[in-house]
Amino acid sequence: MKPIERILLIDDEEVDQRQYARIITRSQLAGDLITFFYADEALDFLLSRDSPEIDLIFLDINIPRMDGFEFLDALIEAKGLVEPTVIFMLSTSLDPADKARALSYEAVKAFIDKPLRLKDIEYAARVVADHAARAP
Repeated sequence: MKPIERILLIDDEEVDQRQYARIITRSQLAGDLITFFYADEALDFLLSRDSPEIDLIFLDINIPRMDGFEFLDALIEAKGLVEPTVIFMLSTSLDPADKARALSYEAVKAFIDKPLRLKDIEYAARVVADHAARAP
């Protein structure tokens, strides 16, 4: 079993998605990778009855139609706490307010400056494992 069984990646940049998929695959730390370009489509997926359990979400902040913060708010409103999912926010933003806002969400465990790197996947695997160990 992989340390991270299932990752959901939400990023509107096709090039970034391809790059991140390669890094995640090469890390050998994750099983399934599910990708979405738009957060509203990812939200619909997560709220569907047959949605699988997601261990980790890599969520871009700046996405058209529904940004990362709107996604988090909608997910929390629909599902309450988003446990057992761990969320890592991805951004090119240099605004410290974005980082502070992202980390104010209980489920957000990290704010990563893009691009996503192997060390970020390794860190995510440790966080997911620690999170799972603490689950009741």
